[in-house]
Amino acid sequence: MPTLNLVQAVNDALRVEMRRNPDVVVMGEDVGKFGGVFRATAGLYEEFGPERVIDTPLAESGIIGTAIGMAMYGLRPVPEIQFSDFIFPAFDQIVNELAKLRYRSGGQYAAPVVIRTPYGGGIKGGHYHSQSPEALFIHTAGLKVVSPSNPYDAKGLLLAAMRQDDPVLFFEPKRIYRAARGEVPEGDYTVELGRAKVVREGDDVTVIAWGAMLHEAERAVEQAAEKGISCELIDLRTLWPLDIDCITESARKTGRVVVVHEAARTCGLGAEICALIQERCFVHLEAPIKRVTGWDTPFPYTLENEYLPRAPRILMGIDEVAAFEA
Repeated sequence: MPTLNLVQAVNDALRVEMRRNPDVVVMGEDVGKFGGVFRATAGLYEEFGPERVIDTPLAESGIIGTAIGMAMYGLRPVPEIQFSDFIFPAFDQIVNELAKLRYRSGGQYAAPVVIRTPYGGGIKGGHYHSQSPEALFIHTAGLKVVSPSNPYDAKGLLLAAMRQDDPVLFFEPKRIYRAARGEVPEGDYTVELGRAKVVREGDDVTVIAWGAMLHEAERAVEQAAEKGISCELIDLRTLWPLDIDCITESARKTGRVVVVHEAARTCGLGAEICALIQERCFVHLEAPIKRVTGWDTPFPYTLENEYLPRAPRILMGIDEVAAFEA
C-alpha cells in the first residue's frame, strides 16, 4: 500500500473519480497546466485535457456560478478556490444559489458541486491566506462541510463527496498538506460523510478536533496521558452534518469535554458543539465545556504561533477541565 501525503491523496481521489465518471470536471485558477498552486491537480490536465481540467479567470464568483450551471445540466464540477480566504467573492453564489438549488426547485435539480479549498494557518501566509471560514457555511442550510486530517480520510471523503448530489465544501488543511503522511489504498474506496472517528479512546476527558488541529490535539492528549489523564480524542472529519451520536456518547462517558479549532472563538463551530452537548448531556457533565480556539482578531502574521491553538494551550485546557470540581 503506497504512503502518500495529504495533497497527493487529494490528487489521487480526483484522478480516480475522473477516470470512473466522465461527467466530473475540475476547474479553478491555475489548476490546469500549472497543476495548482499546491500541486493538488498536477498531471490531470495532461491526462484529461482542457475540456475537463479548466483554467479559469481570477474570478471566484464566476468560478462557482459556472459550476452551478454545469451541475444543473448534468455535469459534476469540482471547482477549486485557491485559498479559502478568497471564497468570499463567491459567497452569494454559494449561500443564495448553490445551497438552495435543490430546495427551491422541489428536488428537480440536484447540486453536485464539490468546492475544494485550502484553509487555515501555519504557513506564514498572513491574514489574507490563513483564515478558517468553515462556520460561515455550516450556518447555511443545504451545504455539507468536510475537513480531513489525514491522507486516508482525504481521499475517501473526497470520493464520497463527489458521488452524492448535495453541495460540499471540502476544506483542506494546507498546513499539513505535506506533513501528514499515511498509507492510502490504491484505487477506489470511500469514507462515509457524516461519521466522526474516535482516534483514541479514553475515560477522563473528551477532546474534539478536526483538520490540522487534530494533530495538535493528539500531541496534547499524549502529554496529558503522561500526567495520568486519559483522553478520548475525536476527529470530526465531516463538520456538517455533525456526528452528534459519536460526540454525545463520548461526552456521557467522560463527563468532561474540550473542543479545539483554529477559527476565531466567537460563533465558531465549537460554540454550536458546546450547545448541542449541553442540550443532550447536561446531567452527565462534570465540568463546564472548554473551547480552545483562535482569537477574535484578524489572523496575525508575526504572532501566528500565538494565534493557533497549539498543543501546550490545548493541554492547559485539558488540565483545567480535568481538575474542575463543583
